[in-house]
Amino acid sequence: QVQLVESGGGLVQAGGSLRLSCAASRLFSTYAMGWFRQAPGKEREFVAAISWSGGSTYYADSVKGRFTIFRDNAKNTVYLQMNSLKPEDTAVYYCAAGWALRTNEGAFGSWGQGTQVTVSS
Repeated sequence: QVQLVESGGGLVQAGGSLRLSCAASRLFSTYAMGWFRQAPGKEREFVAAISWSGGSTYYADSVKGRFTIFRDNAKNTVYLQMNSLKPEDTAVYYCAAGWALRTNEGAFGSWGQGTQVTVSS
């Protein structure tokens, strides 16, 4: 397994931007990476995913056009650029590593501890 550490969460006003980072411990370039989120009282949901090369990406419909996932394999880091944030984006955001580019949680075997994103109206 690979160890993952997220950072970059915080409090932002609606319409603002945040960039989340997720640093991996090893073998980063061999993994597909994903971002998921869990709002209070709700199940964890898929946000975005990127292939090991960065050449393919998937997004949830709710964030398409506002969020961008990208990675820097030289830095063992995946990012989630979040623009035009809405109060409904408030959640704990988790990054995850898996062997294939998928949108379901079961495809990801390693998870970070999560970082809180709060969007005020």
